[in-house]
Amino acid sequence: MRLGALLGPVPDPDNARFLAEQARAYADQGYDSLWMAQAVGRGFLLTDPFIALSVAATVAERVELGTAVLQLPLYHPADLAHRIFSLRQIAGDRLIIGLGAGSTRQDFDAYGRAYEERFRAFDTSLQTLREYLATGASVDSSLSPWRSLLGATPLFFGSWGKGVARAAHDFDGWIASGHYRTVDEVCAALARYRGFGGGRAVVSTIQVPAGADLGELGDKLARYAEAGFDDAVVMILPGGPSAEAVRRLVS
Repeated sequence: MRLGALLGPVPDPDNARFLAEQARAYADQGYDSLWMAQAVGRGFLLTDPFIALSVAATVAERVELGTAVLQLPLYHPADLAHRIFSLRQIAGDRLIIGLGAGSTRQDFDAYGRAYEERFRAFDTSLQTLREYLATGASVDSSLSPWRSLLGATPLFFGSWGKGVARAAHDFDGWIASGHYRTVDEVCAALARYRGFGGGRAVVSTIQVPAGADLGELGDKLARYAEAGFDDAVVMILPGGPSAEAVRRLVS
């Protein structure tokens, strides 16, 4: 199983080098991928995913980069496609875009979007986004990307419940959150995903707080590996164990 890490949060607003140093440290310790989550309006500031991953792309040139996950209904499809094309100019083929419908009302309130309409908005925006990513255009609008950028960005689905089947059938991979559910629940969902013929599977947002028991964390990561996850993505919180100590838990 490959090991990745979520970037942030930035603990010191005066340390302009934090994200660059964090990304480089993870890469130097042998992490396979770096990811960024999206959250707004929740009482803390999380760096915009595209800014954070642009920083990471310039200092960690050999690791994969991904979003875990973007809330698609919060974006205009043309704006999101332009951001993806722009980031791929920096990151190349290392980029994975994880998308979800969203699960937190505060994020939608901050953008003035209807939380209750998020699933319908997701479906509509996804169709348009795919048109942009495949052709560079949709209806009467063209983003004029380089031809080499077209049709090359994997889309993963961050979802649960019935969304597991959709991830297997309609996306390049599945991202499961390891934050709110037990290991048993996550592994059971993986079995369903594999049963539907799903490909790459990522368990993300495995929070590692200050004082975390590395033995327990190692056991959890081993269970995810045994279940068949391709990637596990940890989020080492301020004051948590070192990136090196966590990396040693996955061979």
